[in-house]
Amino acid sequence: MWLLRAYARVTHQAELCLYFPVQSENGDVNHQDLRTLRLLEEIGNAEFQPSQRDLARKLDVSLGLVNSFVKRLVQKGYFKVTTIPRNRMTYVLTPKGATEKTRLTYKYVQQSYRFYKEARQKLYSLFQRLSEDGVKEIVFYGAGDVAEIAAICLEETLIRLVAVVDDSRVGEYLMGLTVQNTGILGSLGFDRILVTTAKPHTDVLQDIQELGIGREQVIVLE
Repeated sequence: MWLLRAYARVTHQAELCLYFPVQSENGDVNHQDLRTLRLLEEIGNAEFQPSQRDLARKLDVSLGLVNSFVKRLVQKGYFKVTTIPRNRMTYVLTPKGATEKTRLTYKYVQQSYRFYKEARQKLYSLFQRLSEDGVKEIVFYGAGDVAEIAAICLEETLIRLVAVVDDSRVGEYLMGLTVQNTGILGSLGFDRILVTTAKPHTDVLQDIQELGIGREQVIVLE
């Protein structure tokens, strides 16, 4: 279940990065793979054949960027261009494109599982050390994938999750807790804050410091 939720969220990252970075050196799914997978998903699973303008609106990027990237995928044979109805250029997923979508999906699931396994090991070790140091209550700063994994690991300890804060996900739920805004941190009682957001840690630490919380109470994951 975690992998399915992560798949939906991570492929969403491609909506914000339609440029052409270098390929990953370790064979993992990189930004270009994610963009390709996202477009293959949009075109292959759509109830209607989307135009470039539809795709640009859906992905919230410029029409020019969509045009450049789609042209590359057409050249690779992943889509074919049609003009049915007349005066409307649309893209249809080809068998080669469907095969590539399957390959990238499998590759992504493998990578996600490896990330989950490694993150779980590190977080479990962290919580064991915190328990030994007498930490009883903790707050998560961020309600994304890392927070979900951390919450699972935390259940194997005696540390209590007091709250989850994330200004971009207020009102959502994580492990039975309603995600709240970061402004409440100054009024909460806790021993540590664990940073579980993808935001730059320097920005997070500054925000926490402005609430009058000492750096010694904040744990930043590597």
